[in-house]
Amino acid sequence: MMEAATAFILEMLVLYGMALLGFITKKIGVFTKSADDVITRLILNVTLPALILYSLNIDFSFELLKSFMWLFIMSLYMIFTACFVAYWMKRRANLPKERKTVYEGLTIFGNQGYIGIAISYILLGQQGIIYATVFNVFYIMLIWTYGIYIFSRSKDTVDWTPIFLNAGILSSLIGLVIFLLPLKLPPFIAQGLESVGKMTIPLSMMIIGMLIANIKWNEFMSIIKNIYLWKSAIVRLIIIPLLMLPFMLFPVQYSVILIAVIVSGMPSASTIALYAQRFGDDSTFAAVGSFLTTVLCIVTVPILYGIVHFLYFY
Repeated sequence: MMEAATAFILEMLVLYGMALLGFITKKIGVFTKSADDVITRLILNVTLPALILYSLNIDFSFELLKSFMWLFIMSLYMIFTACFVAYWMKRRANLPKERKTVYEGLTIFGNQGYIGIAISYILLGQQGIIYATVFNVFYIMLIWTYGIYIFSRSKDTVDWTPIFLNAGILSSLIGLVIFLLPLKLPPFIAQGLESVGKMTIPLSMMIIGMLIANIKWNEFMSIIKNIYLWKSAIVRLIIIPLLMLPFMLFPVQYSVILIAVIVSGMPSASTIALYAQRFGDDSTFAAVGSFLTTVLCIVTVPILYGIVHFLYFY
């Protein structure tokens, strides 16, 4: 177990080395402010969909289909649990109005698309990407609907078009169709998707570092002491993923439960800061919350990995 944990931590250090590179290049001015948006769009609309399509271009098997069903079930369970816990926490929180919704969003929504995909690949290679993609389908729908709703508190502000025309959703659905049907992409297309898709992990980690570099030090120091940020971090990084462990009582494969637990324990999504800015809430509070959980997950993700590994094999 120690050897596996050590190897995993070393791989994690590689990922955070990429994030550090993004942080440094942003601080020294290699990238302008507009680069954040450009790289984010590149990942969401080009490289990540390519990676998803390439990963799902595999032979059909009933065993894999069974794993997908478990991932769908666990994903829905995680979503409803996170929403319930976050709403209950928000109702009890003594926070200003412009921070209460941010507090709820930071607790519900994890960075499953960037860091989640990267860590899943570190753990299980292409299989990890496949499992994380399937696990994230409902989550992507949630952040585009309920994520906007909790900030606006109006159903009229939810635009359903981006949900079904979202590149991540479309590539996931197309990939699942390719998996279910006796179809395979031509080799030259598959190789092209692989080459473009492999850009996703380094770019994803670099953009995390670049976003962290945008936080002003004085604002960070004034907000980081807020006890509610730490409460949200504990629930997001530890409580929610640990609530997935009862699924180990069912005949679920180790690789499936591992990805479900790890991806459920991802740091708070940077998207929350964008929503807060759009709807007039405290975007700095959101940015610091995302930063805090991103740093803490360096410790919590290996712990979650160790817990799952120990409970499953010992």
